[in-house]
Amino acid sequence: MAKLNLEETAKYVNENIVSFHTDRLECLKKLSLKNVLKKKNPYLFKAKNINLASELVSSLLDAYLSSSEEELFGNFLEDLALFIASRTCGAKKSSAEGIDFEFVRKDVHYLVSVKSGPNWGNSSQQRKLEENFKKAVKVLKQSKHTVNAQPVLGTCYGKTKSSFLMGYWKYCGQNFWFFISKERGLYTDIIEPLGHRAREHNEDFKKEKERIINLFTVEFSKEFCSDGNIDWKKLVQFNSGNLDIKI
Repeated sequence: MAKLNLEETAKYVNENIVSFHTDRLECLKKLSLKNVLKKKNPYLFKAKNINLASELVSSLLDAYLSSSEEELFGNFLEDLALFIASRTCGAKKSSAEGIDFEFVRKDVHYLVSVKSGPNWGNSSQQRKLEENFKKAVKVLKQSKHTVNAQPVLGTCYGKTKSSFLMGYWKYCGQNFWFFISKERGLYTDIIEPLGHRAREHNEDFKKEKERIINLFTVEFSKEFCSDGNIDWKKLVQFNSGNLDIKI
């Protein structure tokens, strides 16, 4: 196993974190008010007693962006894990369904699937991963003689203890980064370069977000307000009105 070059890793993070900021800004620019309204729960915002159009729009936008940013940053962390494993273990991107990368260490062929955090997916998605692991192991053993194949689920953050379930190891947080690097402190070493030009990027994002909130507030007021009040009935009809069954 090769020694990880921490300076090279920091350089990779510095250069590639820009893509995360670019993607989140592009995601914001592509949004439409009605698309956001269709995907968020209007009952929740009514229950929170939100009565200002600007406050509702801002809350909707925050809820929508939070989930999209989690996905975008998860993709970045998964790419970072592959970069590190490629340097330390000679890992290669896998062509197998549900497997992110593979490498061989001490005669064990590891099949690694990476998730950003421990609370990923529902039960059916987790069962699908188990099936993908079994299928990948079967294919590997058929193509190579007496291969010791070991699936691994790695999550980039979290304190869940390592465990062996359904034929695969689950490594979380520090354990996962150690598994692919043999560097005990890697999970903290990578945090500093993540802030590279963060203030600059976040200022650009903040300005665009404020512009979008202003535009959406005007549009929302025209479409879903009456006499200065939010027309919740009209909003719910837009979000959920779809009666097409007969009883």
